[in-house]
Amino acid sequence: MKDMRADAAVEQRTVTAGLVTAGYRRHFRVHLDDGQEATCVLLGRGMSVACGDRVGVELSESGGEGVIVAVEERETVFFRSDMNRQKLIAANVTQLVVVVAPDPPFDDELVHRWLVAAESSGSRAVIVANKSDLPGFAQLERRLGEFVALGYPMVEVSALRDPSALRPWLAQQRSALIGQSGMGKSTLINALLPGTAARVGEVSAALHTGRHTTSETLLYMLDDTSWIVDSPGMKEFGLAHLEPQQIEQAFVEMRPLLGHCRFRNCSHGVEPGCALQEAVAQGTIRPWRVKLLQQLLSERSRSDRPW
Repeated sequence: MKDMRADAAVEQRTVTAGLVTAGYRRHFRVHLDDGQEATCVLLGRGMSVACGDRVGVELSESGGEGVIVAVEERETVFFRSDMNRQKLIAANVTQLVVVVAPDPPFDDELVHRWLVAAESSGSRAVIVANKSDLPGFAQLERRLGEFVALGYPMVEVSALRDPSALRPWLAQQRSALIGQSGMGKSTLINALLPGTAARVGEVSAALHTGRHTTSETLLYMLDDTSWIVDSPGMKEFGLAHLEPQQIEQAFVEMRPLLGHCRFRNCSHGVEPGCALQEAVAQGTIRPWRVKLLQQLLSERSRSDRPW
């Protein structure tokens, strides 16, 4: 006979809504709409959750702990992927904040990949040139000129001295902070939000990591309408989840030329009548941007994962 008491228990369960503010593997910190904080795990392995997600949580009787049972529909997703796996970094972001510095040296290709990710998700991209107090900063500015020429704003700051130039760019935005290790992201967060280090330690303990690790992803509320996600430092960033058309459209300077090649399936290489290669010859598009486009399209074609 069917157990009616089990059905009644399911019907009576209470689901509380909240915002995911920290994540480490399958453990998450959720700021509930009633002001409480809860440490949560996922219900089943088919669910994917990241900082910035709005979720439904079933709390334990004692409170403070719970299970994430539902994820609200996302406005945007920001994640990376390669031929074998994907990693969701943040959800519902409106802006990607790319942090670079003169020391240690940054990888230009990584920055371009992050810009492609921002464009493909419909998010704004801002480049933060950090450590303006260092001697090599003038050379960094010259290198970043290629990104500025593409239309991306650059904000100069020194996280150790004065990060105030960045504040207007964060206002009323849901931002994801990204960069390689050593670029000063954590220092920037601490400068913008004094006392952050104490909260990091508290969250690390709650998620049972035992330390402040770069493998944690943390969300910080700036005000009622703005937050910022601090993501781990990255050495690589795949985009195999994007469709070929999404990749092409993410190169802002190439958009007016797409569809004007002689052949519909143009790989933008040696085919005659390629509009992009003609633009390269005329000096209106950088050759290494076309090479990156070809590389991303090749990575996508080699991926056998059903993103």
